[in-house]
Amino acid sequence: MYQEEKEYNVIKGIIPDFGYDVKLAIKVDKEEVQSVPERGNGLYKTNVVCNNKVIGKWDYNAWNLKIENPKKDTRCTIEFTTDGITKEQYDEYISEGVSLRRNTYRGKDITSYYEDESLYEMISSCRFDDIYVGDYIKSSNNTENKEITWLIADLNNYLHSGYTDLNTCHATIIPAEPLKDDKMNDSATTGVVNSNLKLKQLGSDTERTSIGAYMGSKMKQETLPSIFDTYIKPVFGDNVIEYTNLLADQMESSRSNQFGTISGASSGWAWYDSQVDLMSEVNVYGSTIWSSSGYDIGIDNRQYAIFKLKPEFINSYGDKRFNYWLKAVARSANFATVSNDGVASTYGASSSRGVRPRFLIK
Repeated sequence: MYQEEKEYNVIKGIIPDFGYDVKLAIKVDKEEVQSVPERGNGLYKTNVVCNNKVIGKWDYNAWNLKIENPKKDTRCTIEFTTDGITKEQYDEYISEGVSLRRNTYRGKDITSYYEDESLYEMISSCRFDDIYVGDYIKSSNNTENKEITWLIADLNNYLHSGYTDLNTCHATIIPAEPLKDDKMNDSATTGVVNSNLKLKQLGSDTERTSIGAYMGSKMKQETLPSIFDTYIKPVFGDNVIEYTNLLADQMESSRSNQFGTISGASSGWAWYDSQVDLMSEVNVYGSTIWSSSGYDIGIDNRQYAIFKLKPEFINSYGDKRFNYWLKAVARSANFATVSNDGVASTYGASSSRGVRPRFLIK
């Protein structure tokens, strides 16, 4: 018999709210049942038949029903057959679904998935089930008594990058707006600020002195670790991935930047273990603009899907506009920034600008 759709709405991710009185009949191997079968190994063959010329399809990724143009008094029968699709066919469905989710902006509140931890299963399974670019998680920071919105910026976009192969399925997260304002350095320089930092190089931990550029900045060495402990770790905990990132750690003030002017440019890099970083110009704009050299980019050489799909999110969210730092050296005194008016710009390292970091969760 047909069942009221709302009876199944309590089963997370199974039957969405179509906005109409959609009634469902569910069969497994021709026997009527009262609920959708569990995903299991996923190897069910499905068939959806609806009245009123409504088209229904079963989404293997999200494991729920999709209906095109639902109408009032719609009735659908979903038939599951256990002697169904092959493992190869199922994997193809999943692969196509992940690609669809990465290239589709939805903007849905998925805080409930975070709260019941199904979010992490969706990511670690590499299916990304009901996760799309632009979906968001809300959390409260008790220390500062404010709510933070965390955006899904991309899916699996760093897969198989890094000195050590990042082979863990992941979602790239950014805050919807900067978490705070701060300086890159106390003085207007992109040069030597820190020294004797450990780096991942040639398979062993060694030390490099005279560290500068982004890696040696106060932002990377002090501000970002503090932001991680204050805002990120309390929310995402051990689900934040540590991986190897290729980061600029040298700057020569006499080196010509990409525009050919002798005003300073990044001149070296190394692999470092990292959990949280600023974004590159390529991550945001899809190309370099003020980045002084290729050393500023490293593995951050692809634009995040969220900025491709919703470019207004580059410098705004809702009705709020903002500026923030990017990790690229622009010249000897300046790092690259995003301005609140949408201009790709630079500012002196001792200026105070927004801090909008990115990190990966598994």
